[in-house]
Amino acid sequence: MDTSVLDNKSILITGGTGSFGKKMVQIVLKQFRPKRLVIFSRDELKQFEMSQKWKPSEYPCLEYVLGDVRDVNRLYRVFEGIDYVIHAAALKQVPAAERNPDEYIKTNVMGAMNIIEAALQCNVKKVIALSTDKACNPINLYGATKLCSDKLFVAENNVVLSSRTQFSVVRYGNVVGSRGSVIPFFWERAKTGVLPITDERMTRFWITLDQAVYFVLMSLQRSKGGEIFVPRIASMKITDLAKAIAPDCKQEVVGIRPGEKIHETLISEDEARSAIEFPDCFVVQYNPDQRDILLAQAEKYKGQACPEGFTYRSDSNTEWMTVSELKAMVERIADDYTIEKSRFSLTGVPQ
Repeated sequence: MDTSVLDNKSILITGGTGSFGKKMVQIVLKQFRPKRLVIFSRDELKQFEMSQKWKPSEYPCLEYVLGDVRDVNRLYRVFEGIDYVIHAAALKQVPAAERNPDEYIKTNVMGAMNIIEAALQCNVKKVIALSTDKACNPINLYGATKLCSDKLFVAENNVVLSSRTQFSVVRYGNVVGSRGSVIPFFWERAKTGVLPITDERMTRFWITLDQAVYFVLMSLQRSKGGEIFVPRIASMKITDLAKAIAPDCKQEVVGIRPGEKIHETLISEDEARSAIEFPDCFVVQYNPDQRDILLAQAEKYKGQACPEGFTYRSDSNTEWMTVSELKAMVERIADDYTIEKSRFSLTGVPQ
C-alpha cells in the first residue's frame, strides 16, 4: 500500500467514534499526514472521551463534528472540502433490528442515500462504505438494510461515471474487539462457569480491527468505482472461541436467535460470476466495462476470475483459526476493552 495515500488529504469518517473509527484514527495519525481528519458521529460523550486520548491541540488535523447521517443538510455542510469519506456509521445489532426495523432503515438505507447525495453535491473524490457478511444472502433485517446500502453505492457509479466521485464497498466478517463482539460477552458470562452457545455447528469469518482498517485503506487506494472488496480472512468455530476464552467453562447450547445464521457467506455463487480472485482479496464488479479492466489486470496482479459454482462461506473456507491462535488473539485485544486486563487470567477468564 502506498504510504502517502492519505497525505495532505481531507478524510471524514462517519460513525467515527465506533471501534473501527477509533482504530483508524490511531493508525492514520501514526502513519499518515492528513490535511484534515474529521470524526463525524452523533454521540457527544464518545467524542469527548475520544478527544481526551487524541486531542486536537496535539493533532491539528483532527476535528470532532456532531451530526447524524439521517440529516442530509448536515452532511452537505461537513462534506465541504472533503476528499475521502469512510462510511462506517450504521445500526448493527441483529436482534434489535428485528424489533426496530424502521430505525435501521432510516440509518442504514436512508443514511446511505444521504451520503451519496452529499458526496456528489460536495465533489468528494471517493466514498468507501463498510458492509458486512450479513449483507450477502441476508435473512435478517440488518443484513437486508446493508445489502440495500451496498446496492445503492455500487449502482450510483453506473449513473455518474463521468463524475469525480467514486463509490465502492468493503465487505468483511465479524470484527474481533469491536463493540458488541461476543468476546466481552463470553468474558462476562465466564464468571458463571457456563458459556451460552447458540449452535455447536456455528462458524464465522474473523478479522481484527487492524486488518479491517488496513484493508479499507488498501481498497481506498485501489478503487475505481463500483467494486465490492472482500478480504481473504480466516474462519473460526464458535465452540473453539469458547474454549480459547474459558476452557474450563461448560458450554450450554441455547439455540439460534431470530435472524441469525449457522454459517456466513461473503460471496454468493451468483456474485462470484462477477468476481475476480486475487491473492489478498476478492473484487466483485458488476459494471461490465470496469470488470473487463479488472480481468485485463488480473494476470499482472496474480488474479483470475472465480470458477463456476464458487462461493466464499465460513464453513467451507480453506483458512481456519485454531484454539491456540484464537487464545493469542483474545489476549492481544484485551487491553482495548474498558475492562482492565488485570481482572483476567491468561485464558481470559475473570479472577
